[in-house]
Amino acid sequence: MRDRARLRPPAAASIGDRLEDVGSPALLVDLDAFDHNLAQMQALADAGGVALRPHAKAHKSVAIAKRQLAAGAVGICCQKLSEAYPFAAAGIPGIHISNELVGADKLAMAVELARHVDLSLCVDDVRQVRAMAAAAQAGGVRITVLPEVDVGHGRCGVNSTDALTRLADAIGKAPSLRFGGLQAYHGGAQHVPVWVQRRQAAQRAAEVVGGYVRHLGARGIPCPVVTGGGTGTAEFDSQSGVYTEIQPGTYLFLDGHYGASEWLGRFQPRHSLFLSATVMSTARPGVVVCDAGLKSVAVDSGLPRLWSRDSSGWLRYVAANDEHGVFEVLNGDSQEWLGNKLMLVPGHCDPTANLHAQYVCFRAGHVVDLWEIEARGLSR
Repeated sequence: MRDRARLRPPAAASIGDRLEDVGSPALLVDLDAFDHNLAQMQALADAGGVALRPHAKAHKSVAIAKRQLAAGAVGICCQKLSEAYPFAAAGIPGIHISNELVGADKLAMAVELARHVDLSLCVDDVRQVRAMAAAAQAGGVRITVLPEVDVGHGRCGVNSTDALTRLADAIGKAPSLRFGGLQAYHGGAQHVPVWVQRRQAAQRAAEVVGGYVRHLGARGIPCPVVTGGGTGTAEFDSQSGVYTEIQPGTYLFLDGHYGASEWLGRFQPRHSLFLSATVMSTARPGVVVCDAGLKSVAVDSGLPRLWSRDSSGWLRYVAANDEHGVFEVLNGDSQEWLGNKLMLVPGHCDPTANLHAQYVCFRAGHVVDLWEIEARGLSR
């Protein structure tokens, strides 16, 4: 009898495979569109004289982070400390955790990471500063700390000059910490669909953070880094004269949510991330069911949509179950779809990537590379 312990599911794809032969569900990356987006965002940052520190929470892949650094990025952002570990282990030199942290387990991770990479962290409470200073001193490391200021998102970050002053003073008094500047991210502005209104929201945020920078300057505290922004506002933030660094993440993929926004300026992204699916049932008239449901695609920013030049008006994804995606048939006979391979545009790339182990990269209809998603599931 064969050794059952050796049983493993076969790989979804191998280099050289035709795209239509890739097992589904699988995350696909169109490398021509990916390379276009990578180059355009780096050019945008370079033209504005700002550093590009892309957000790895969007892709969670070491292979992608290395391509971003090779194109000119100064480092990466992560949102969680555990998420940073695969990148640190792979030699990514500079990692900014664009989030607050609390708890002994988080402080221990921060100290460990700081021994291996140039690590920076965010705070919005003096108690966080004190705990971090004590942990860094006990661990024999020095950590760069950036107070987060609320520039309109209304989530984390202080919203007064007094609170900011207390944070900056507390950091300055701690020998184990280094004041790094300001974290100033307006998440809501990223998703304003109308280009002019998005520009106005970015300008308002830049005015707010500019006021904080001037306040600290008047107290003799320079801000070497003002970091923030995202895919939706990168073209405005890079030209603001306030931000020194931008943090876009989704720009590489352009998911369905961002793809529904207007792009009228210098940055013209293309869809590069797709989810392959196979029609597995046509038992009900007017309905087809595929194998990509909630365990394959995030739906917090809307259901995925069919990507096809010749059939986009034929099917509409209307419901996501655990293992099934349900389509309404808009034109034609549902029976004709059984076994068809579909390419879907996910509504939100970040949590969708978190559901998969690998990107299947293609050019001209053939698989040319496979990229692991090492940081998936790392949310501590």
